[in-house]
Amino acid sequence: MDIRSLCRDSVEAKYIMATLDEEKKNEVLRLAADKLMNSAESIISVNDEDIANALNRGMNKVMVDRLKLDKKRINAMAEGLIQVSELNDPLGEIMDTFTRPNGLKIEKIRVPMGVIGIIYESRPNVTADAFALCFKTGNAVILKGGSDAINSNRQIVNIIKEALRECMVDDRVLGFIDSTDREDTKKFMEMKDYVDVLIPRGGAGLINAVVTGSQIPVIETGTGNCHIYVDKEADMNKALPIIVNAKTQRVSVCNAAESLVVHKDIMETFLPRFATLMYENNVEIRADREAMKYINDVSEATEEDYAREYLDYIISVKTVSNVDEAIAHINRYHTGHSDCIVTENSETAEKFLREIDSACVYHNASTRFTDGFEFGFGAEIGISTQKLHARGPMGLKELTSYKYIVKGNGQIRG
Repeated sequence: MDIRSLCRDSVEAKYIMATLDEEKKNEVLRLAADKLMNSAESIISVNDEDIANALNRGMNKVMVDRLKLDKKRINAMAEGLIQVSELNDPLGEIMDTFTRPNGLKIEKIRVPMGVIGIIYESRPNVTADAFALCFKTGNAVILKGGSDAINSNRQIVNIIKEALRECMVDDRVLGFIDSTDREDTKKFMEMKDYVDVLIPRGGAGLINAVVTGSQIPVIETGTGNCHIYVDKEADMNKALPIIVNAKTQRVSVCNAAESLVVHKDIMETFLPRFATLMYENNVEIRADREAMKYINDVSEATEEDYAREYLDYIISVKTVSNVDEAIAHINRYHTGHSDCIVTENSETAEKFLREIDSACVYHNASTRFTDGFEFGFGAEIGISTQKLHARGPMGLKELTSYKYIVKGNGQIRG
């Protein structure tokens, strides 16, 4: 595949994007949403091919769930596009304005990044989400999905391109690397002369490969080794449902809980109830020796367990003597994604919220809410766990940059 030509087309397209007003962009998003819903059967048909291929290759059934599309998920994709269309366009926002002593008037305004490249795995809903957010923010986008979802991604891209053409918008604003060749991915990561920023979205292997192999600046979306700390002053009627939801609602996503940290003062009463619920949901428990005294059918946790994003029906358990130990343990092993404390003590909660170094920190709520849709962003491009430029769920504003508009009246510098 001619990756360079595709990237050149995207550079031309980013200047076309600059001519589109908000009304036109919203028109495209609404039409694309309609087309996705009306094309559900054809999307599911090609998605079935991807699933069959994945199963034949021995893909874990939990991971197959990330790949699967049904009418409910397709409707959710479409709803995401509609929600993005209803959000305020951030472009042109005056972020700051000031006048210098020499009379120069300076405005800092929000602008598109330009050409955004996205490399992602399995989940074909990312195709629609990524397009919607990049398009709304005036960016051209180039998508490189995983080989597992090649048929699904291609079909979704074709449907969105139909909407673009029907709205008289150049469909090159949506670039798609229709290839499963890893060499094409490598070439894509070398296109620093054309692509302004690259965003990986997937597991640790993909993210590390992009961070280490890309010549293009990277916004790192991180893996999710998310923790829930149950304090000695926790309300059990809150703690247990939060853990069940965070761990089991969808185990293959980055905001699922992977580790429980529990105060030693409540081990005897809390851990048996916790274990019962985990086993009812087919979750394997790996615990430290203190916790093992109160849980049946459990294996001992290792250092690797504490640091691992399972993406599976497995959870680690660590016992601590106080909130300081909990914070130290979490800050050592987490990935800076999402961590939670369950407690009724406001001072303990505030300490945890202040000292845990994560993109999202929760008090008495499931980590599963770390999501652009749940935060009201319409969709997300990913969850950034780094600190430069963006952190947490990346919505519209995180896909923009800024520039300074300087207005003078003949001033020269002495």
